[in-house]
Amino acid sequence: MTELLKQVRVIDPGLETDEIADVLIADGKIQAVVTEISDISSDTQIKDCRGLVLGTGLVDLYSHSSEPGFEERETLSSLLQGAAVGGFTRVSILPDTSPAIDHPAIVAQLQQRGGKMGNIPHLHVWGAMTLDLAGKQLTELADLAAAGVVGFTDGRPWENLGFVRRVLEYLQPFGKPVAFWPCDRLLSANGVMREGTEALRLGLPPIPASAETSAIASLLELVAAIGTPVHIMRVSTARSVELIASAKGAGLPITASTTWMHLLLDTKAIKSYDTSLHLEPPLGNASDVEALRAGVKAGVIDAIAIDHAPYTYEEKVQAFAESPPGAIGFELALPLLWQNLVETGKFTALELWQALSTQPARCLQQKPSTIIPDQKTELTLFNPQEIWKVEKKNLHTLSSNTPWLGQEIKGRVVQIWN
Repeated sequence: MTELLKQVRVIDPGLETDEIADVLIADGKIQAVVTEISDISSDTQIKDCRGLVLGTGLVDLYSHSSEPGFEERETLSSLLQGAAVGGFTRVSILPDTSPAIDHPAIVAQLQQRGGKMGNIPHLHVWGAMTLDLAGKQLTELADLAAAGVVGFTDGRPWENLGFVRRVLEYLQPFGKPVAFWPCDRLLSANGVMREGTEALRLGLPPIPASAETSAIASLLELVAAIGTPVHIMRVSTARSVELIASAKGAGLPITASTTWMHLLLDTKAIKSYDTSLHLEPPLGNASDVEALRAGVKAGVIDAIAIDHAPYTYEEKVQAFAESPPGAIGFELALPLLWQNLVETGKFTALELWQALSTQPARCLQQKPSTIIPDQKTELTLFNPQEIWKVEKKNLHTLSSNTPWLGQEIKGRVVQIWN
């Protein structure tokens, strides 16, 4: 099928272009991107795309899959369907399934499942660093690398810096992304929200910013000593942004990401005690949110991750501190980020799209998609003006643990090409 997208707003972060154009797509490839196309064949399907945005396909760095092990929360099929509806053309799942993704056979099983699902997001799999994510015994790293994992992470805080050093030494030759979530569990203890006046007001156990920053500082020292490139996951504090900026300025081989909800909400939102706001790391104070936004705009924080984490209604309906941390995000991230950051002038469209598409791909050492002739189509078409209500019946993922449930939001993905 040949499609002509008429007068669509084309956003390509790799080319740094944001312009109105006609885009011709045929045989799975981009045929032309020009100001106006009039000479077309009679069988071309013409779409009036005035007011719509065509961008490179969105890429998620890391999210949680409930399959295998927790299919009552969500299946791999519904996860990928929800990601597609949200505009994502590549999804990378963390190894915290049950069993954990610590063996090549599990990698092959997930790749096979993902490959059967057709023209939806490409599924990538993070391999575990340690058996059962226990932080004690290394997995067969070479076998996992050969099986095609996108990179290595446990996605959990570490307890032993000596073991982290050993991991960095062993992983250096593989040349694949290595990701860590820096958090000192002894400092965070039983806390559930960021330390500050709001935590005192709400009577919830606090987590000091130093639980994150001290762990980042330790990791950076090891990177400086060993030289293995690392990705720092789930950055959530202003001081963390400063530490990462300083390390990048010194030439350390690091990249970093924050999650989409940490760019939108701060501790004031928790006054509702909505358990979908119980996150790890916790939402920051207002100063943290501003620093994270500035960090993304400046490129100190390379990418925005979704960190999609589905839970059942029964799991989330309990006291805030007792609920499991996490929220869904695939279908909500782009609309809410666009509405709150682009439409308000805090971000340009290019800055947001770069952090959701081009930069996550680079963090994964993948080639970013681009919108130029002869390239395979990996595209997201977005309507920033469509209004819809966030209800379980309107979500394609099985879970609905989100603080926006029941609210109307503006912006929805129309289609992806992949």
